[in-house]
Amino acid sequence: MCGIVGYIGSSKAQDILVEGLKKLEYRGYDSAGVAVYNGGRLEVVKAKGRLAELEGKLEAAPLSGTIGIGHTRWATHGKPSDVNSHPHVDNERKISVVHNGIIENYIALKEELIERGHRFVSETDTEVISHLIADLYEGDIVRAVQAAVKRLRGAYALGVIAEEEPDKLVAVRNASPLIIGVGDGENFIGSDIPAVLPHTRDIYILKDGEMAVLTRNGVELFTLEGNIISRELFHVDWDLTTAEKGGYDHFMLKEIHEQPKAYRDTMGSRITEDGKRVVMNEVKMTADELRTIRHVHIVACGTAYHAGLVGKNVIERLARIPVEADVASEYRYRAPIISKETLVIVVSQSGETADTLAALREAQRQGARVIAITNVVGSSVAREADDVITTWAGPEIAVASTKAYTSQLIAFYLFGLYLTQTLETQEPAMIEEAITALRALPEQVETLLGQADTVKAFAEKIANHDDLFFIGRGLDYAVAQEGSLKLKEISYIHSEAYASGELKHGTLALIEDGVPVIALATQQELFEKTLSNIKEVTARGAYVMGIAPEGDQELAKSVDEVITIPRTLGLLTPALSVVPLQLLAYYASLARGNDVDKPRNLAKSVTVE
Repeated sequence: MCGIVGYIGSSKAQDILVEGLKKLEYRGYDSAGVAVYNGGRLEVVKAKGRLAELEGKLEAAPLSGTIGIGHTRWATHGKPSDVNSHPHVDNERKISVVHNGIIENYIALKEELIERGHRFVSETDTEVISHLIADLYEGDIVRAVQAAVKRLRGAYALGVIAEEEPDKLVAVRNASPLIIGVGDGENFIGSDIPAVLPHTRDIYILKDGEMAVLTRNGVELFTLEGNIISRELFHVDWDLTTAEKGGYDHFMLKEIHEQPKAYRDTMGSRITEDGKRVVMNEVKMTADELRTIRHVHIVACGTAYHAGLVGKNVIERLARIPVEADVASEYRYRAPIISKETLVIVVSQSGETADTLAALREAQRQGARVIAITNVVGSSVAREADDVITTWAGPEIAVASTKAYTSQLIAFYLFGLYLTQTLETQEPAMIEEAITALRALPEQVETLLGQADTVKAFAEKIANHDDLFFIGRGLDYAVAQEGSLKLKEISYIHSEAYASGELKHGTLALIEDGVPVIALATQQELFEKTLSNIKEVTARGAYVMGIAPEGDQELAKSVDEVITIPRTLGLLTPALSVVPLQLLAYYASLARGNDVDKPRNLAKSVTVE
């Protein structure tokens, strides 16, 4: 996820672009840049690092033009660097482009353009767009953009300017957000409303497959085929703080609702168009090397460790390789048995987690191959691992992880299926069925979010309790541990997760009248045993909220409240069942008057042991 801005008017574009980028820095902050039509030519200034680095360059050599585009980057293709930063230009520096999204067929387009004489300088997918538009340009930037986007496959929001037409700013949206701000003698584009809010509150919100042509005197909306679109302006009446959160009260709630997009983006081009196979070009191990794996270690901290517990189950069930899951802070100190036949998977949202980095280095020292699952391109974990599976969740602002965790689940599902294909441990039909179910998850999460009011009501009932328990078996136990962590870290309610079958080995002594229990019962093969465990706690007076698949008739008879999740393969249920637990933690924290996004004593990235 990146942030784009654009301006055309009579004011100094540089200042407006930088101001807009500051409002969008939450969408990406590893590099930034601007392109401005300045003194009769396009001038591009870019800088790796936070926006302050770009500001320093612009202060030293300011741009005076009144049309331009800007970008703040969250790296996906190519490490953070000046050259990989946006905006990108063609070889003649006549066309400049900013882009939010992923172009899935950029390699094929790049090879075609190289054959036509184009020279590329960056590792990005976006540079292909500027070259493609330039290749198609015949004096009309609007037509060239329309022709170019017909060649693109993937997600994109684009801002485009051309040196030969300094009176136009072209914007396009397909599966990535883009808004148009309409002012008096000036107009704007942005990835989000905060980018333009200081200048106008009149907005067009582009839909997928739509484009806009901005001049100083007006805005025209078109379909990609060139048909004119008539649409009423949307007048923003939020304050700026609310707008930065997309209208949500907190970043955490916004990020919970961003999960369907994070699922889609993480799957991205890793699934073939026919939906039958997983492709993981970022894993450089050959088929023969993958066949030498005899055991897998998954190492992570906190929420990432809980994703690893699901990953362990996925790899063992599908690929039939034994897997150990360890918290990174303990891994080195138990003298793990590692060999060249060991594959170590380290998981870190930030890619800077100190304990996870130390585990990675120890594994490599002992000869293991290391795959990293991380959300940050160019992070320490990404640089040092042998292979990197990037989760494309986008920046996560709230301390309590939501979309980063579920994107890690998607990464494990993809890698588990990829390994299974290579080792041929499951029938192709089973793999295809799993991929079909995987692709259905984003829409199912959207449906699940519609039950937020039911979860909120339960959260308000339990908000004043001092203790709470989560129970589940198998994969439900893995999700219970994540649900418990979410609740305790932002609501400060003491919470514990237990394997349901362990209740009678001590934990039942803590169950008394009115104690809240969250019971997950989504695993069909374990349902009857879980139901028996639920009856053990209800018999002792527990107040129980159950989570079960749609259509369940039995669980509702034994619990006080029920949340149902859409039906999917048992292996994939964690990607759904965790969502109501995230909402539960959010609403319980809200009911207790806590700072949801910044819980006490905690930091987003743990860079010390």
